[in-house]
Amino acid sequence: MFMVKLDNNQLVPTIIQNATTNDVITLAYMSPESFELTLNNKQVWFFSRSRSELWHKGETSGNFFNVESIHQDCDSDTILIKVHPTGPGCHTGNETCFTKELTDLPEFTSTTQHGTILEQIFTTIEDRKLNPKKDSYTSHLFTSGIEQISKKVIEEAGESAIAATKKDKDSLIYEVADLFFHTLVLIAALNLNPTNIWEELEKRKN
Repeated sequence: MFMVKLDNNQLVPTIIQNATTNDVITLAYMSPESFELTLNNKQVWFFSRSRSELWHKGETSGNFFNVESIHQDCDSDTILIKVHPTGPGCHTGNETCFTKELTDLPEFTSTTQHGTILEQIFTTIEDRKLNPKKDSYTSHLFTSGIEQISKKVIEEAGESAIAATKKDKDSLIYEVADLFFHTLVLIAALNLNPTNIWEELEKRKN
């Protein structure tokens, strides 16, 4: 009987590889339940860490991962699934998530929990941009256009400032969260991402 070691979150990292080209498509995470669904349905299911729920890859985009074979590594703590994708494998529309070639030694930084939350939210925002949902507020924002999104950013910035002048800390937290969210939508609408902001902030930290 095979054993698979789970991490502290009861998940196992899973590498997805194109069975035809051998290109690595992405790295995601599976729970025991998503693994069972993958085995039974012959299509890949993940566990979304940002939404804390099962995720049938392709359910909204139509870009499914049809399973050819499943393997585990020698330490039994990583899964490799060879698939036949029915469309682009990455939410950006690329065939693979690994599109940035590193030719020099990069600057290594530690991702804080809070930075991770913003990036997880941004991933969902981009998904709503590429795969609109009728009842999604985020999808509605993209449909309304950059001018309307910009107005929302201005509105939330003003409400944040008003809460601060009133020394209303609870309202300030709420309004700044709204400001962060709508700003992420705005940069997604302009095909930017949080990394562009982090790089600019790195220049200012001194």
